[in-house]
Amino acid sequence: MGQAIIPVSTIVRRCERAVVTAYRELRVTGTNDLSAFRACTTLYRVHHPEASVQEARRLVAEWIDHHVVRGESGPTPGCECD
Repeated sequence: MGQAIIPVSTIVRRCERAVVTAYRELRVTGTNDLSAFRACTTLYRVHHPEASVQEARRLVAEWIDHHVVRGESGPTPGCECD
C-alpha cells in the first residue's frame, strides 16, 4: 500500500514541516514506525523545549496521521510558530 506524497511546501508551520519531512525520510530509509515517531517527537521538543512529552507526542501523531496516513493538505492543529 503506497503513501500519498504531499509537497512539503503545502505545510505552513516550520515545526510541522520539519516533523513530517523527517518522518517520511526516516521511513523511506528503513526506520520502523515507532523509532521514526520517537525521533520526530524529539525533533519537535528541540524546537519547543517547553512542550511536555505528551503534548509533543499528540502533535506529532496528529501531523503524521493528517499528512502521511490520510494524505490531507489542509490546516492542522499545532504549534503557533511560522
